[in-house]
Amino acid sequence: MNRVVHDELQGRGLRPVASPKVMDLKIEEHQPLTFRAVFETFPLIELPEYKGIAVKARKAEAVDADVDKEIENLRERAARYEPIEGRASQNGDFVVADIEWKPRSGGDAGHDHDAMLEVGSDGNHADLNAKLTGVTAGDSGAVAVVYPADHPAPALAGTTVDYKFSVKSVKEKRVPAADDEFAKDLGDWDTLAALRDAVRTRLLANAEHEIDGEVKSAIVDVIVQKASFEVPEALIERHMNARFETAVRSLAQQGVDPQRLGTERWNEYRESMREPSQKAAKAELLLDEIARREEVKVLEAEIETEIERLAKRMGRPKAAVRQQLEKDGNIAALAGQIRESKDP
Repeated sequence: MNRVVHDELQGRGLRPVASPKVMDLKIEEHQPLTFRAVFETFPLIELPEYKGIAVKARKAEAVDADVDKEIENLRERAARYEPIEGRASQNGDFVVADIEWKPRSGGDAGHDHDAMLEVGSDGNHADLNAKLTGVTAGDSGAVAVVYPADHPAPALAGTTVDYKFSVKSVKEKRVPAADDEFAKDLGDWDTLAALRDAVRTRLLANAEHEIDGEVKSAIVDVIVQKASFEVPEALIERHMNARFETAVRSLAQQGVDPQRLGTERWNEYRESMREPSQKAAKAELLLDEIARREEVKVLEAEIETEIERLAKRMGRPKAAVRQQLEKDGNIAALAGQIRESKDP
């Protein structure tokens, strides 16, 4: 069936939006196999004028405040945590402890070994901070934390969680001074001034890359607004599904069970993605047609490079990522993203 459908589509010059759905399949002895292939085709694209479009772009810059912030980030990453002797923990110290927790609502219990908690951190519940203040190595404690209904983490909102902890050590965070020695410790810079120059250059390059993306996006927005064709529903659904799956994966990576949100809330979220998905699908069709006219090609090697980059970011084998992309029918979408990033 796959071969027959492929040959018929090619012979008739048809471009299905998604894989054809086989219906009315009949298999009878001594009779030809028959079936219907149902699919939605791409619309006829009438391109609006897409050359010479003017959009405003902000100026790329990296002011001293930006450089200072990045230097502070580098200092934070280079910080050392040294054991404290002779006193108990206080605000700003870090407690290394084994922690157990159990929601009273009957959710999943858990534990964490050698967790490092900052005493007094805004990210901790006030009751937990109180329990962590004044402890030393060898101490243990317990606290019941009641999370408010509007807590930003959906899995914790409105719940009460029992925590138990055993303190293994108390440490003090020591951040290196911003001086020439700090620059030398980081690598190829002899002075702090040289490090600042390198940071400024990198920030400018990042800003230019970001602005380039903003300009291209603004140009695409203008073209999309000018175009008047109807977008196939199957293509809109594909974009909606992709956004939906991204949201689910994001929650799962944060340790939140997506099912806790419930079917109704997920359906509302998915439907809220219809308008941006329709816009994205329309842009995809327009850019595909522009690429065809301008003969912008995507090489197989470029697709392989992008799959390899995705695999490294996801921490998965390259073959597994490619297999998943092929299964979901997203290889073409990946090629489209690569093509869109090119200049004709």
